[in-house]
Amino acid sequence: MNYRELLQKGVSELEQSGNPEAEVDAWFLLEFITGMRKQDYFLKMNEPAKEKEIGEYGQILQKRKAHIPLQYITGTQEFMGLEFFVDSSVLIPRQDTETLVERALKIVEPQDEILDMCTGSGCILISLLKNRAGAKGTGVDVSEPALETAKKNALHNGIEAKWVCSDLFSEVEDKFDVIVSNPPYIATQEIETLMPEVVKFEPWGALDGHEDGLFFYKKILEEAAFYLKGKKYLLFEIGYDQGGPVSDLMRRAGFFDVEVIRDYSGNDRVVMGHL
Repeated sequence: MNYRELLQKGVSELEQSGNPEAEVDAWFLLEFITGMRKQDYFLKMNEPAKEKEIGEYGQILQKRKAHIPLQYITGTQEFMGLEFFVDSSVLIPRQDTETLVERALKIVEPQDEILDMCTGSGCILISLLKNRAGAKGTGVDVSEPALETAKKNALHNGIEAKWVCSDLFSEVEDKFDVIVSNPPYIATQEIETLMPEVVKFEPWGALDGHEDGLFFYKKILEEAAFYLKGKKYLLFEIGYDQGGPVSDLMRRAGFFDVEVIRDYSGNDRVVMGHL
């Protein structure tokens, strides 16, 4: 079997499993196994594939057919131009979340101290610190396994940060210029309607925003003011339909100049304000 036939086999099997991105995923997995870039593939596509590659490709195709996310198969995901390790202990970083980082970078300065609440893989905090030399950061999560992944990502990207295992603010002692957070915000009853990749494999604790999806926004806003100093900015990632409700919650909590920022798809994605 040559590489062209191997790729065709991957596309065919993924199509049969109902994968709407069969061609993209089949290529991505072939690149992962063989290390070939596209220009290499077109030069070598009629060459016989190695038996080891054929076997390994078949194994990871089975995983993808079972709806295991690509990123959990390969163990990495790109975010803000950086590489992050991911596994089932953390949500897979998504491009939508880059909107939160990009907006925060407009207000974060080198001397600022940043708190990333519900840090997960650490992608938000690490990206901010990577782009603001001199800033300091603390990542907080209730999950020890998630924090271990965040620590690996910080080391991998050459970033120093403080990591705290805490149920929201319960173990947080410092005060910060800016708080950023991408908390669980999907209403419990809606989780089952998501893609199988999300429902079956991503951590529910990082998704479940309880009955109305607003639980963690309310809890964070109850205490955020006590942990802010200096600039006193708070930025949340939100669901596409939560701009109004979260803005109202922030105003009621005493935040000023509350605004909603849209992502590149035109959906409401970030709410921010200051004390």
